[in-house]
Amino acid sequence: MTFNILEERSFAEFFAGIGLMRMGLEQKGWRIAFANDIDQDKYEMYAANFTDATSHFRLEDIHKLNADEVPEATLATASFPCNDLSLAGSRKGLGGKQSSAYWGFVRILDEMGDRRPPLVLLENVAGFLTSHGGRDFQAALLALNRLGYAVDPFIIDAARFVPQSRVRLFVVGHLKNGHGAWEMRETMCFYQSDARPRPLAEFIFSHPEIVWNLRDLPKLPTSIMTIKDIIEALPDDSPIWWNDERRDYLVNQMSLKHSEQLKRMMEANEWSYGTVFRRVRKGRSMAELRIDGIAGCLRTPRGGSGRQILVQAGYGQIRARLLTPRECARLMGASGFVINATLNKALFGFGDAVCVPAVAWIAENYLNPLLHEMDWKEKQSHEASARQAQ
Repeated sequence: MTFNILEERSFAEFFAGIGLMRMGLEQKGWRIAFANDIDQDKYEMYAANFTDATSHFRLEDIHKLNADEVPEATLATASFPCNDLSLAGSRKGLGGKQSSAYWGFVRILDEMGDRRPPLVLLENVAGFLTSHGGRDFQAALLALNRLGYAVDPFIIDAARFVPQSRVRLFVVGHLKNGHGAWEMRETMCFYQSDARPRPLAEFIFSHPEIVWNLRDLPKLPTSIMTIKDIIEALPDDSPIWWNDERRDYLVNQMSLKHSEQLKRMMEANEWSYGTVFRRVRKGRSMAELRIDGIAGCLRTPRGGSGRQILVQAGYGQIRARLLTPRECARLMGASGFVINATLNKALFGFGDAVCVPAVAWIAENYLNPLLHEMDWKEKQSHEASARQAQ
């Protein structure tokens, strides 16, 4: 690199969406250098929050993006589309129309040549690990290996930070000469940890052909937040609350177990909250209630099942409505996000985004310490070269 990586700490954000990856990194001292996405609606949400968007944001299909347009940076991030990798999607994998955008990211890195960033950070659904029997994940990591990156995967659930169950697979790639610091161990248990659960540890152990660079990570935090902490105060007569007919239709879609849980909530002398997703079970649309204080994973609102419903019950009453955009922002750890979009556009934006405090945790506990080590090694190398020249 032509700049001090520790001082620069810049990043190029691909598949930038509404900018929540940027929010998390900036909280830990990183600086945006470039952003790219194809979605006009998400760009408008991004620009409403970041007034410098016109100076660095390129609205374009990544397959049409020229590598010369991407400046030097310390880190390149890629939260590429999960549509073909998730259980809720088509499972076409990295060959699918949406998730194949990953190869556009790889092409950009390849064409950057000597300007390639020393670090990359991938983010996607946990289904990426098992897509096509693990072959998609293997192919993605080997592609980074071919570009000189040793790789390190880990899994983080947003529920460690916010009251939302959102399990995501992350991969850090570190540009290195030769193999990383990894070596085969006698048992896969060596790789298993808080952020590397058994299925991921098994994948690592069974793929010695991949160039790994595994680092120790601290134990993930435990959040004490619940749904109640993110509720937006709305007046009783707000049109957002559903009418009795719509509410009753939802309740009648619940199983006996869930309707009894809701009845107990209603009979209590306090307000309590749950969330509901509609799912098709044995050909029938069912309303599934969750009351553990954690929301289900926010999704893009493709069809009715993608819209998460909030239920409030107590004092002999039951109320229901969709989660508001502000509540979605809070569930993503972006409580101060400026929202000037319609409900549908906002739900799409947050449903496709990353959890801000999860990214900040990665920056603080992985990326920043790694940069300090890289900076120290670079200084040691310069000092050794200077001694040899004397």
